[in-house]
Amino acid sequence: MKTPDKYELLAKHYDGAYEAMKLDDAPFYLDLARKSGGPVLEIGCGTGRVLLRIARAGVPIDGLDASPAMLSVLRGKLEKEPAEVRRRVKLHAGDMRNFRLNKEFSLVTIPFRPLQHMHTLQDQLDALTSAAAHLKTDGRLAFDVFFPRFERLTGGVGEEQLEAEWQIEGGKRRVVRHFRKDSHDKIAQNFAGTFLIRTYEGDKLVREETGSLKMTWYTHGQMEALFRLTGLEVVEEYGSFAKAPLDNKAEEMIFILKKRPA
Repeated sequence: MKTPDKYELLAKHYDGAYEAMKLDDAPFYLDLARKSGGPVLEIGCGTGRVLLRIARAGVPIDGLDASPAMLSVLRGKLEKEPAEVRRRVKLHAGDMRNFRLNKEFSLVTIPFRPLQHMHTLQDQLDALTSAAAHLKTDGRLAFDVFFPRFERLTGGVGEEQLEAEWQIEGGKRRVVRHFRKDSHDKIAQNFAGTFLIRTYEGDKLVREETGSLKMTWYTHGQMEALFRLTGLEVVEEYGSFAKAPLDNKAEEMIFILKKRPA
């Protein structure tokens, strides 16, 4: 029996939504990739929002994702790229908790919060262990999670929050994405909610699609403990992709790590 792909709806609308959101993380990861010289492994590569920029910059990169729908979108994009870009990319279907590619990388990245889809301690340890297993001796692991603003995490249950709006079909239709938080769990440190993606022609609603999302949040001390348990240590940490300090004003927790000496 085929396992349902819980990211199928997100894959369908991913590029439109996140282009509208104007995320600022890709230049940060691109800079790391260039400085590393490659090869790069991106865990949770999705539809290639970051991966393709790195490949176009001349850096060889492998991409791993657990979602067939995400990888299908990315493969469709790759078909439209020049041959030299396609040659730099290798794609793998796999679970970030237990994959092994039998290859080591100068840089391993986990951009845009896939680690926040790991909801148990064992999942988190397994994911970081798998990432670290693919590092060269002097390699670096880089990833981001959001900074936990507790007043936001526990508030707004039942409210629809507008996240993005964009045009499709040459402007004939408009897509609007909201997120409704349905519950939160302070003990397990996660929240669950529903994406509501509505398509309009003018003011007429022509389609409504819904999908679920669950995300775990982390504290800084918790991240430090996970790093110790998985043989990693912090080289650099930031509170934004502009490399602002990781302090009480931060919106992100961004870590660059290396293997801890034996």
